[in-house]
Amino acid sequence: MIEKFIGKKIQFYRKKAGLTQDQLAEQIDISKNHLSSIERGIYSVQIDTLVCIMNCLNCSADEIFCDVIDKGTSFKSSLLYDKIQALPTEEQIRILEVVETMVKTAKKP
Repeated sequence: MIEKFIGKKIQFYRKKAGLTQDQLAEQIDISKNHLSSIERGIYSVQIDTLVCIMNCLNCSADEIFCDVIDKGTSFKSSLLYDKIQALPTEEQIRILEVVETMVKTAKKP
């Protein structure tokens, strides 16, 4: 199951970089079929291949693993913070009010 999450992230960042599977596979010296299997979660990606992929796609391990590690929510929170900061002040206030309401009504441990 972890392979599917990681594969989807690799696919997302590959597309974000504007690369086809053929192009990325060539850059990291694996076959297109192997890359396709990694992206679909059929194969686990080897660490050296993963490092090559992250370097080619200019993404971090945090970006790839944020959905499968317990501390991934910290990374996602920082991404949301950056996105909110880029909005006009009125929109920031509106979003923060919604989030604050959700936090107040969230189930507490």
